[in-house]
Amino acid sequence: MAERVIGAARVRGRVRGVQGQADPRVVGRSARRWRRLPLVLAALALVIWYAATRDESARFVIASPGAVLREFAALLSDGSLLRHAATTGVQIALGFALGVSAAFLLGYGIARNRFLESLLGPYAVGFQAVPIVAIAPVLIRFFGPGIATNSVIVALIVFFPMLVSAIVGLRQADPDLQALMRSLAATRWQTFTRLEMPSALPSLFGGLKVSATLAVAASVVGEAISSTAGLGFLVYSSRYVFNPAGVLVGVITLTALALALYEGVARLERRLLAWQRIQE
Repeated sequence: MAERVIGAARVRGRVRGVQGQADPRVVGRSARRWRRLPLVLAALALVIWYAATRDESARFVIASPGAVLREFAALLSDGSLLRHAATTGVQIALGFALGVSAAFLLGYGIARNRFLESLLGPYAVGFQAVPIVAIAPVLIRFFGPGIATNSVIVALIVFFPMLVSAIVGLRQADPDLQALMRSLAATRWQTFTRLEMPSALPSLFGGLKVSATLAVAASVVGEAISSTAGLGFLVYSSRYVFNPAGVLVGVITLTALALALYEGVARLERRLLAWQRIQE
């Protein structure tokens, strides 16, 4: 009987820690298994893709994996892919920084001032409903074709979701803690850095994740309207000359760029919000 009790205790000890927490080794193995699922799904999609393109008639619509690999190698060897990726990356970086910064500054003003919200809120919502294609000629007229116009297009598309996230996040500060800061004669900067900003970080990172993916899509829109380089330009120019392999090379590279940008924001979030996990 005693041996059974000891054996059961050992089994429970492998799963639970000393203080009732999950064993890190068990959690780590489980996390690694879950991380393999996207790879399994990618392999399955690759098999389906290969099977779907075995017919010659289908390859006119969608290129085979082998054709995409050959096109990728050709574009990489002559430097075209790196040049297009660098152009798109610069546009995304400039537009993302501009849109997020402007959205945060305006969001802070709206969150702290109800009059400013009543004055500018309807215009922000209305401007979001205007198609970028409709105002693209105006942007090209002011900034000229190329990186400047495309960066502004990226900034305009990422602006609104970041604005909403900033307003919601900055209003999440506890009113009791705000009153406490005032009673301690805290300055406006101290209240912002030690109370408002930490409270707003979860919402802000949610907006940054959405904006990260939208920035990549916005760069494609900008390059379709006015550009002679970039991954979006590669996709559209390949489509016009009936080169499905080139289209897929551009799409896959854009997807990888979006995943990298999203993962960068997610890693920064995990680092800056580590104190939340400690409290939990």
